Amino acid sequence: MLLVIDGLGDIRTETQPATALESAALPTLDGLARRSALGRLVPVAPGVTPGSGPGHLALFGHDPTSPEADIGRGVLEALGEGVPVAPGDVAARGNFATADAAGNLTDRRAGRIPTEECRRLCAAINAALAAAPPPGAEVTVEPGEGHRFVLLLRGQGLSPELEDTDPQRLGVPPLPIRARGPQGEKTAAAARHAMAVIERVLAAEPRANRALLRGFSQLPHLPSMRDLYHLDCGAFAGYPLYRGVAAACGMEVVPCGKSAGEIFAAVRGHWDRFDFFFVHVKQADQAGEDGDLAAKVRVLEEVDGALTGLLALRPAVFAVTGDHSTPAPLKAHSWHPVPLLLHSDSCSRDGSTELSERAAARGELGTIPSYQLFGLLLANAGRLAKYGA
Repeated sequence: MLLVIDGLGDIRTETQPATALESAALPTLDGLARRSALGRLVPVAPGVTPGSGPGHLALFGHDPTSPEADIGRGVLEALGEGVPVAPGDVAARGNFATADAAGNLTDRRAGRIPTEECRRLCAAINAALAAAPPPGAEVTVEPGEGHRFVLLLRGQGLSPELEDTDPQRLGVPPLPIRARGPQGEKTAAAARHAMAVIERVLAAEPRANRALLRGFSQLPHLPSMRDLYHLDCGAFAGYPLYRGVAAACGMEVVPCGKSAGEIFAAVRGHWDRFDFFFVHVKQADQAGEDGDLAAKVRVLEEVDGALTGLLALRPAVFAVTGDHSTPAPLKAHSWHPVPLLLHSDSCSRDGSTELSERAAARGELGTIPSYQLFGLLLANAGRLAKYGA
C-alpha cells in the first residue's frame, strides 16, 4: 500500500520555524516511524519543481523525464473525470479564473467556485459552442471539481503542440493561444475560436470571468502496472487528476469520497480485490498552496486519526510519502525532497522516532529518485528475483 499525502513536504523559515509534520500531533505515524525506515524522495531532479502528473508517474516507477512519461495535464484530468478520450483527441486542463477590469488576473482559481457553478458555466459554454462551432474541430467543455474543467477537441489532424494560456502568476493577463510549430496551427485556430466563445459567455460573471488552459495532450502509451509488475492495482483517490494518472497506468479506479476517512473506508471495502493499493489524500497540497500551515496541520492530524483503520488490514508493505513538497511559505509546489516512510517485516528499523523532514533527512533509506521507490516496495514484498548468479 502506498499512501500519498499530496504536497506532504514543507520547509522551515524565519516566519515558519516548524513544518506541518513537526507541528502536528501524529501519534500513529510517529509510532509507525519507530518501526520503519525513513528517507527522502526527489520527484524529478534536484532543483526541479514537479507537476502532480510527473510526481505521481515517478511514484509508480516511471522516470518522469522519459518521453513515454511526458503526459500532459489535460488528458490526465479527462481520464480522471471519466471523459471518453479517443486516439487523436486533444484535451486541456481548464481553470475558471478572475480578472480585473484591465484584464489582469486576480485569482487563478476564481475563488474556488463550487462544482455546481462550474457545471452551470460549462453547460452555457457548450450551448454557445454548438451555436458557433470552431473550424476544423468539435470542441466541448466538461465540468470537473470546483473551478476545474476539461476542454476537449475532436477532429482530424489535431496536435497537442500548443502553449499554455495560464501564466501561473497574478497581475498579468492570460497568455494567447500559440502553436509550438506548424503541426499545431490547425488546433490553435480551433482553440482560439473556442476561447473567444468562452470569454463571451463569461464576460458578465462576477468571479469566473476568465478561463485558463494548460497541458494540451493526447492519450499516452504507457505499459500497464499489470504488465510491468504482475500486480492487480487499485486506485483510491477523490480528485480527478490522480484518478487520471492511475487510469493511464492501467490501475482500476475505485469510487471513493474525498476525506481521509471516506477514502480509507473504501480501501477496507475492497481489501480482497487488489495486490497493490494507491491511496491518495489531496487536502495537504491545497492547504500548502493557500499558505495555510494550520490547515495543513489539521489535514495531517485527520489522516493520522483515520490511519489505524488501514494499518489494521496489516499490509505486507506500507509506505507514506508525497508526490512533491508544497511548502506553506511558498504557496506552491517546490523542488524540496519529500519525506518517505517505509514499513515491512523486511525493512530495517533505523531508529527514527517521528515522521518529519529532519528525521527523513537522517533516515537509513537516504535520498533517492522517486521512480526508484516502486522497486523498494516490490523488494520488501518479496516480489523481486535475485540479480545475477
